[in-house]
Amino acid sequence: MPRHPKPALLAVDLDGTLLDPRGQPHAKDLRALRALSKAGIPVSILTGRLYSGTRATVDALDISGPVGCVDGSHVVDTSTHTTVFHHGIRGKDARTLREGMAKSGPATFLFARDTVVHDDAGDPYLSYVSTWSTDLRRARRVVEHELWEAEDGVTAVVAVGTSEQIGEAVETIRASLADVAQVAMFPLRRSKGTWGMVVRAAGGTKGTALTWLAKHHGISMSQTVCVGDWLNDLAMFAVAGRSFAMGQAPDNVKRAATGVLEETNEVGGGIAKVVERVFGLRVDAA
Repeated sequence: MPRHPKPALLAVDLDGTLLDPRGQPHAKDLRALRALSKAGIPVSILTGRLYSGTRATVDALDISGPVGCVDGSHVVDTSTHTTVFHHGIRGKDARTLREGMAKSGPATFLFARDTVVHDDAGDPYLSYVSTWSTDLRRARRVVEHELWEAEDGVTAVVAVGTSEQIGEAVETIRASLADVAQVAMFPLRRSKGTWGMVVRAAGGTKGTALTWLAKHHGISMSQTVCVGDWLNDLAMFAVAGRSFAMGQAPDNVKRAATGVLEETNEVGGGIAKVVERVFGLRVDAA
């Protein structure tokens, strides 16, 4: 049986991992993470959410170190709630992105300054997007909103629509912004036949954020441990010393992890199991 370096940091995803389908953290996992932090092991969050949508969990865990939001595009110091670094799409590139979204026509959500901007076309999908931020703003047309010109740039754009709409948007972005933006499209788990897309600035992933966290805490990558459940977690699985996929994760995510948990986000307890087995810290069920 291979011997692993002593683990020295645990990073966890939120939706589908620490949080249940209603967006609430599982009590046993919360206790495990608090106990680990109390034992002197850094605990961090790496999530697709904006910081405003992450803050409640930060407070529940009483985390005082940095966390990675928007899949590593925005790292925030939770002790001061200020930005450590931010990857944004700015200026001419942001305008090109805006034009591409207007042309392809899917429901578009603009993520900037910890805010999500939407218009009427996004209403059917608000339950999907609203988990990512507590600051939702309605616009007459999202493609005309002033935050496309935000000084620190567009943090992300999320779009939802038909496979044809999303496919056209992806092709346009890859052709015009290949050097500055990364884009991914995927079927929505909650709405059969509907596709989603996420666009972010190139250079930031959960993997780069985990690498930064390891350097920040003065440990090697081999000492990092992470838990996740979805495609955006693959980047951190690729660089972590040990990685664990939740029980409901897709097969390709499970194959990329060094371990697969039986627990799902429905029942919880997967993170607590990692804390016990990997870090040797047992958490009572009560």
